[in-house]
Amino acid sequence: MSGVDPATWLLRRLDPETAHGLTIRALARVPLPAPPADDPILATRVGGLKLGNPLGLAAGLDKNAEALRGLSRLGFGFVECGSVTPQPQAGNPKPRLFRLPEDRAVINRMGFNNAGLDAFADRLAQRPSATVVGANLGANKDTEDRAADYVTGLRRLAGLADYFTVNISSPNTPGLRALQGRAALDDLLGRICEARSPGGAPVFLKIAPDLTPGEIGMIVEATLAHGINGLIVSNTTLDRPDSLRSARKTEAGGLSGAPLKARAMAALRAAAEAGAGRLPLIAVGGIDSGAEAYARIRAGAAAVQIYSALIYEGPGLVGRIKRDLAECLRRDGFSTVDEAIVAGPLTER
Repeated sequence: MSGVDPATWLLRRLDPETAHGLTIRALARVPLPAPPADDPILATRVGGLKLGNPLGLAAGLDKNAEALRGLSRLGFGFVECGSVTPQPQAGNPKPRLFRLPEDRAVINRMGFNNAGLDAFADRLAQRPSATVVGANLGANKDTEDRAADYVTGLRRLAGLADYFTVNISSPNTPGLRALQGRAALDDLLGRICEARSPGGAPVFLKIAPDLTPGEIGMIVEATLAHGINGLIVSNTTLDRPDSLRSARKTEAGGLSGAPLKARAMAALRAAAEAGAGRLPLIAVGGIDSGAEAYARIRAGAAAVQIYSALIYEGPGLVGRIKRDLAECLRRDGFSTVDEAIVAGPLTER
């Protein structure tokens, strides 16, 4: 139990989805102290968002925006909730969430289980105003027009979220990743662009890590052509590396956590090369330390997100990553996150 707080250790003894539900209830109800002020060196901007630090919470933990008061006290620079679909849906049959402790990984096939847009909107209307909150938008499994579902979400939540993420990369809704093809993507992003209010909240596109560099380059160009504010790179993977040791490694679903690190970094580098500084990038996938967050920033990410590592490290990880990231920036002579991005990728020491 070394390095892990008792509550996290206890939750890891429970069924994963039961532990997830208890975590959400605790974050929603237990009064937490305010986090320490962020180190000024961590202040940054991403796609028009002003952040006290570049460390965010990825979507998936707070699917229904129930725990924003607690999450706002953990020290994140921004918190993304969802995915939310227009209509409530139960998601895939249980069990659908699996820990791979030997691999510091998670497999999920949740299937966009959520309470729908109306409940989500009601909670966002009561969220802490000082916290940058994003809404991750999804499409219902049985919808005939998936692009219309994203437009519905964008319009329903306008003015309630600080930014939106168009999630077309979950592997757990059949056919969803087909929206990453150029024709479908142009249709989707064109309709998103039409639905946006002038001067409204930024919109990011979340892509899969299982794309080729050429496919990522095409998505970058489509994103730029339609005025989308940035890319989130990346979602969970369908790949199963040979290095996996856990007995649960063959479960269907998206793999996240430490084994995703190399694939997510490769996707980030491809996006950074294709974007050539024209498009803000947010990195996610296998980030579990300040050193790894720093490596992603040096590879071109303006901000990073975590989720799976919290399952194994607990909420204290947030402060550790921020502290170590600030140390990395100062060690290499930078005074801002932007300077580290411009400096380019790390070289072997």
